[in-house]
Amino acid sequence: MSFINYAAKEINCKVIYYGPGLSGKTTNVQYIYEQTQGDNKGKLVSLSTENERTLFFDFLPLSIGDVDGYKTRFHLYTIPGQTFYEVSRQFILKGVDGVVFVADSQSDRADANIESFESLERALDKQGYDILKMPLVFQYNKRDTGSKLSVTELEASLNPMQRPYFEAVASKGEGVMETLQEISQWIIRDLKGGEAP
Repeated sequence: MSFINYAAKEINCKVIYYGPGLSGKTTNVQYIYEQTQGDNKGKLVSLSTENERTLFFDFLPLSIGDVDGYKTRFHLYTIPGQTFYEVSRQFILKGVDGVVFVADSQSDRADANIESFESLERALDKQGYDILKMPLVFQYNKRDTGSKLSVTELEASLNPMQRPYFEAVASKGEGVMETLQEISQWIIRDLKGGEAP
């Protein structure tokens, strides 16, 4: 649900980084923040909880293009991964335009990935969103770990819809900007009335 600022001629889009605790959501957003030029970004805001942080910042990408003469500003949020932050998740998901699901590739995190994705489906449904129509990109993070799930296993358990996915090592910046570019372009296509990939 994009917000249009008519005075600034900007369309504001909300992207949520969702996934299990410690999967790399915060690492993604921090890396993007560091790579974004100063004049085009807002402050990085951190709301710390006992076990995890929620990060937020907004930026104005130069390469994405505009929609009917309006610049597009993206607001990126991470969402707490632990199950006891359900109320926070519901609040942060209000008005979402697209989701990046950050899965942890470590084999012992398979159940946490599935639990988190099911939580996302429920949360979107509560907000009145259809996950089949929502711009959604998967990022299979921590691909540099020794005991990792194969992409085939991750796809089978999380992505039967066959949405775009990227392998990543967010701590090294690998796959981070590619994931962002895909979700951003999909949101722009949606705003222009285009079809999903």
